[in-house]
Amino acid sequence: MKILLVGEYSRLHNSLKEGLVANGHEVTLIATGDGFKQFPADIPLKKYFQKGLSKKVKGAWLRLFGIDLASIMMRGQFMAHKNKLKGYDVVQLINESPLGIQPKYEKEIISFLKEYNEKLYLLSCGTDHSSISYAKSGNLPYSVLSPYEAGKITEQQAYPMLKYLRPEYKDLHNFLMENVDGIIASDLDYHLALKDNPKYKGLIPNPINTNNLAYFPLELSEKVVIFHGINRENYYKKGSDFFEQALEKLAASHGDKIKIITAESLPYKEYIKSYDKAHIVLDQVYSYDQGYNALEAMSRGKVVLTGLAPEFLEHYELQGQQIAINALPRVKYLYEVLMDLVDNPKQLLKISKGARAFILEHHDHMRSAALYESAWTS
Repeated sequence: MKILLVGEYSRLHNSLKEGLVANGHEVTLIATGDGFKQFPADIPLKKYFQKGLSKKVKGAWLRLFGIDLASIMMRGQFMAHKNKLKGYDVVQLINESPLGIQPKYEKEIISFLKEYNEKLYLLSCGTDHSSISYAKSGNLPYSVLSPYEAGKITEQQAYPMLKYLRPEYKDLHNFLMENVDGIIASDLDYHLALKDNPKYKGLIPNPINTNNLAYFPLELSEKVVIFHGINRENYYKKGSDFFEQALEKLAASHGDKIKIITAESLPYKEYIKSYDKAHIVLDQVYSYDQGYNALEAMSRGKVVLTGLAPEFLEHYELQGQQIAINALPRVKYLYEVLMDLVDNPKQLLKISKGARAFILEHHDHMRSAALYESAWTS
């Protein structure tokens, strides 16, 4: 098949492309690189008006004339490649707003892709109308909206999530529901919101290219090394405040037994290297499944504090198996979990092996690619 992947989050589409190519398909990726992470693309798009004076100019134009210069520039870049974006068997969008621009321009681009290609699929990955509406419904004990509901972030800071509830994004969602051939969830957090959608094709585990991730069996040392990667833009959304408070308590009680590494907003290649020596990686507290960073760390044999909810264990039939540690938005709980791992470091070896085995069984990029192929052609 000839496949076009549109947009990128956390290297998902890059890894999927590698799996599809290994399975014999022709794949093109068009994306912006997911901000500071700088992921590659066959057709790279650049985001303009992101900082400094240009950002202020963009804001002024938006307030005075209702014109988003960044969206217009992105649409122009995309359409400049239109001859390369026709004739595909399958087009897959990374998200309901795959290029992160105003909905009216997203609709224009999606309409073009629909007209000039055979099939159009939507990946539910990252916040979208379905997942945020479900989080807002009160059906979950905690969600990515919890920091906003707790008053930790302002409405403006929560806008990247709350915008999907606005009329123009609901309209974009409805437009997609009418035009896509199917929807696929990248993990359980999105699966829960889509179960009753008639176009839902199911959950396909995130593809992880383990060939690109060096794996060394975990070795115990004098100190347990704990890594905390912080993205300031998502500080409260990921629950980094809970992790930092738990680490403060742990440093006070077990300072002689631990080493803490903190890294902030690093490009992907630097981020991967930054936790080479870590035994434990702190990921996020509001998820029910593992995000991409957690999966890559698990692939490398790290013990990750991340989403490992009962619903996840049931879905993968993992009761009794240890592949990671379920992280919850409670400082005392996180402190006690970390303290137990530090006091009983042999647990780390068992969980490390379980993590690597789980990734190889469920998240291998070629296996995931084959599942996508089946979903697209069913």
